[in-house]
Amino acid sequence: MDKVRIRYNLNGTDYENYIDPRLSLTDLLRGDAHKHTSVKKGCEVGECGACTVIIDGEAYNSCIYLAIWADGKRIRTLEGVTNPDGSLSDIQQAFVDEAAVQCGFCTPGFIMSSLVLLESGERCTTDEIRKRLSGNMCRCTGYENIIRAVEKTMNARLDAKGE
Repeated sequence: MDKVRIRYNLNGTDYENYIDPRLSLTDLLRGDAHKHTSVKKGCEVGECGACTVIIDGEAYNSCIYLAIWADGKRIRTLEGVTNPDGSLSDIQQAFVDEAAVQCGFCTPGFIMSSLVLLESGERCTTDEIRKRLSGNMCRCTGYENIIRAVEKTMNARLDAKGE
């Protein structure tokens, strides 16, 4: 099959690749072009959320998102979440502080889904946070610490804005 050219922005840097049009975004991001291993290959059918990335401000399961659809898009992975000095972002630090990480496999997907919620500027209830993160699965933590980390970060951000 002929390769197709795509152009996209990944974590603030513009890229151009020639790809097989059947390639998933997960495979593009994890492959030789980028080696972004925070994008996990979990179920590969869009049910676990381990491969969640942000595309133009929305969370997507990259395993069921064709790389060709990323043409002209802005993509964020966990590698693009840390602060400019390399320190952890507020949501990453909250996951550490609240012991929301066990094996860590699901963590990048949860953080990316959480970022969409946090960047919306909404103050959500615990139940709303649960619903917004329902596309992500964890086998280790029981979710309580994850929800607490998101609530902590959301409240700190909104309180800093005076909202």
